[in-house]
Amino acid sequence: MVRIGVISDTHGLLRPEALQFLRGCDHIVHAGDIGDPRILEALVQIAPVTAVRGNNDASPWAHAIPEVQTLQIGVVSLYVVHDIARIDIDPATSGVRVVISGHSHRPSIRDVGNVLYLNPGSAGRRRFKLPVAVAEVTVDGAAVTARVVDLFPVAE
Repeated sequence: MVRIGVISDTHGLLRPEALQFLRGCDHIVHAGDIGDPRILEALVQIAPVTAVRGNNDASPWAHAIPEVQTLQIGVVSLYVVHDIARIDIDPATSGVRVVISGHSHRPSIRDVGNVLYLNPGSAGRRRFKLPVAVAEVTVDGAAVTARVVDLFPVAE
């Protein structure tokens, strides 16, 4: 079983709670709007990192980061793009099992056919009343599961 930590929209802020959640991951995906190269440096100390450039990653340090990445974990193909509106493939016909995006700051998990769409939400500064969240994808052979974790849940 492979545990992939997913984080997005840090906008230069890497919270200790996010780092704690990511510890023990086999791989980390950052879905863009990184905001500071030190965030990727910190993440790579935990596990290998696949990152994409977000619309706010315009500084020279970010130019080398691709806008789209594909990651293969065993038989499972994952496609990473910051803004889901910029997806340039048909995941189902391309053999992609998981599409990871950020940008909206709204966490979501949707299954469409045999494709799992995951947005971990934003792990950076809170925006509006949206949660500060991260996610994980677990790959076990061809089986894929995902969950989003609110780092600061409000007691009901």
